[in-house]
Amino acid sequence: MLIVFFLNSFYNGKKLVNSQLKYSNEVNMEEAMVQTAQWIVDSKRVVIFVGAGLSTESGIPDFRSPGGVWDRYNPEDFYYQNFISSESSRAKYWEMATEMYGSIKKAQPNPAHLAIAELEQLNKLDRVITQNIDGLHFKAGNTPEKVIELHGTALFVSCLHCGHRYERDEIQERLLQGEKAPKCDQCRGPLKPATISFGQSMPEKETAEAFSRAAGADLFVVIGSSLAVQPAASLPQVAKRNRARLVIINRDPTPLDSIADLVIHGQAGAIMGDIVLEVKKRLGN
Repeated sequence: MLIVFFLNSFYNGKKLVNSQLKYSNEVNMEEAMVQTAQWIVDSKRVVIFVGAGLSTESGIPDFRSPGGVWDRYNPEDFYYQNFISSESSRAKYWEMATEMYGSIKKAQPNPAHLAIAELEQLNKLDRVITQNIDGLHFKAGNTPEKVIELHGTALFVSCLHCGHRYERDEIQERLLQGEKAPKCDQCRGPLKPATISFGQSMPEKETAEAFSRAAGADLFVVIGSSLAVQPAASLPQVAKRNRARLVIINRDPTPLDSIADLVIHGQAGAIMGDIVLEVKKRLGN
């Protein structure tokens, strides 16, 4: 097994200077990206799993980090049970959600999103499994059938009673006009962003498909995830148990680095952009 663990790393020309290399398989960054590109070319079922680190490179704050939303709000106030049982909780939830939506609305895909979309165009992508709610994969050019949104989407709003679905901008306008806890025009039920809240069940269809795709992958690539939020964080383990190669691309170490075939620590956009350029070269594009 090839394991490369980069910490506090930076380029010195083409050679990766590494102050805390934990394993003996020292390669430079260029070699790591070339190896990943070759695995993509060789694989028939490439599954990419992305987390919040991909969104932060597009300017969307990591809401769990210092200075993020959870420094100003108590996450326990936004448990799903509180939302469905209290109108005042719904009003507080919508206040928080409105604050988050501003950064999501203006965000644009970064080079990693564009690289993943290009893999689809090259017929080298089975599925993208995303923990993010920002819809940036679609802005980048991925088709809906290729994207599994595990935690839902902030771009739509659903009625919890009748299931009627609204464009988020329509509800945002109502909020800006003074509504505190908007209700459905069809049945007067409570409206909620089509995202998964604390205490809310994961979507059955999307979760089942994500685990099925992980089990069927021959290459599973993690991008921008700390691999700390379950059950999604167990997907790489499912892939490995079914003999997939595992590549982890993340700024910081993750709990699953030790089982990966290759780990690259750095900015996802630049790394994925270079990997896909190499893929295209090897495919003759």
